[in-house]
Amino acid sequence: MDNSVYQNPLITRYTSKAMSRNFSDEKRFKLWRKLWIALAESEMELGLNITQAQIDEMKKYAGDINFDLAEEYEREVRHDVMAHVKAFGVQAASAMPIIHLGATSCYVDCNSELIIAWDAIEIIKAKLVNVIDKLAEFALKYRDLPTLGFTHLQPAQLTTVGKRATLWLQDLTMDYNSLINLQRSFKLRGVKGTTGTQASFMELFSGDENKVKELERKVVSKLGFDRVYGVTGQTYPRKFDYNMLSVLSQIAQSAYKFSNDIRILQNMKEIEEPFEKSQIGSSAMAYKRNPMRCERMGSLARYVISLPLNCAITAGTQWFERTLDDSANRRIVIAQAFLALDGILNIYMNVAENLVVYDKVIAKHISSELPFMATENIMMECVKAGGNRQELHERIRVLSMEAGKNVKAEGKENNLIELIKSDKMFAAVHDRLDEILDAKNFIGRAPSQVVEFIENEVQPILDDNKNLLGQKGEVKI
Repeated sequence: MDNSVYQNPLITRYTSKAMSRNFSDEKRFKLWRKLWIALAESEMELGLNITQAQIDEMKKYAGDINFDLAEEYEREVRHDVMAHVKAFGVQAASAMPIIHLGATSCYVDCNSELIIAWDAIEIIKAKLVNVIDKLAEFALKYRDLPTLGFTHLQPAQLTTVGKRATLWLQDLTMDYNSLINLQRSFKLRGVKGTTGTQASFMELFSGDENKVKELERKVVSKLGFDRVYGVTGQTYPRKFDYNMLSVLSQIAQSAYKFSNDIRILQNMKEIEEPFEKSQIGSSAMAYKRNPMRCERMGSLARYVISLPLNCAITAGTQWFERTLDDSANRRIVIAQAFLALDGILNIYMNVAENLVVYDKVIAKHISSELPFMATENIMMECVKAGGNRQELHERIRVLSMEAGKNVKAEGKENNLIELIKSDKMFAAVHDRLDEILDAKNFIGRAPSQVVEFIENEVQPILDDNKNLLGQKGEVKI
């Protein structure tokens, strides 16, 4: 690494090698050559004066990119596509006259960018389903462990640790469905010519529309796809970029929510992200266990969430058939959205499979709040034994105020149950208070909801993607 110049931290610190390689120049320019070969081969098959020897020579150098020469040509002609046409032609000299025949720059630009995006989506999908798998295992394990629920970040009715995890899971299953819908609508630009009219190919094939249509079908098929946009200008519709980054943003939103929840739970000492033996939490406070993984997730997620707006502006400012002010922008925004989200999911996997649950702390927090929540149950049981509901209600109110003062003003433990035990008005339940105060009486259908949700909505996703499971989350630094 050259430490004298800026290095993109998405590459050096966060993203996986697979994702960084996916957006590499090597992959991009190899795809260009694959596109030129597919075009020439299809044109030959449809009767143009192109020989098999020319195709074979192009294939010989398909993966041997002469980068230095291409860079030299680009400095000369200020056009990256033509620079690579010339560099390819130096190697495949017999094919030089027919490389890029009838095509515009966006034939290789747009189609290669879409293929790279497809491959990036596949990487994201694999990591997303692995996060889902790890969270599903966690949810089932803790499906019946009671914990305080919170609304407005204030203690509310009990839920379970596993049920809370299904809320994170549900966000991710919605994201998965959005990602699948994006793939179902995925299309290549195809073989459309300079302004999308296919005029150059109509000229090559002497006005034979059927051959022009067959050319596009053949080329796209050779690339492993079967759908193209019915009409385009010079580029594929830039609204697709907005749709794509919106889905990436949705995944980032879910990760952001999870990371914030874990950070709060770690503050409460109920659940922690993994903390390694030699890890340092603070340069000053040696005792600290900062949630650096979840903080990093949130930091990267904030960036990804901000990016769809950029694509919306690009889509809205494409003049007529296209304008080039999208080019430099898109080189940055699309790649970095995927690189950042890849980094987020790497951490998410790592955290989800290594969460540490402190059940005794959770039980302690429940015990400090449950007496207040249990008062209605206590009152109803006393009414069943012949008590007066109104008198019981007033007495519980008075005792609750006393216990609340004990907690807030005196900083002591919640002693409401002790107060009730010493009050004759509640004698009918004195020997049943432990049974009434069992936290599992206050979690409703939470355990069943966990099982049903995973069986009905999560397991089908895992079954459809079982060949992708087994990945581990990597935290590079």
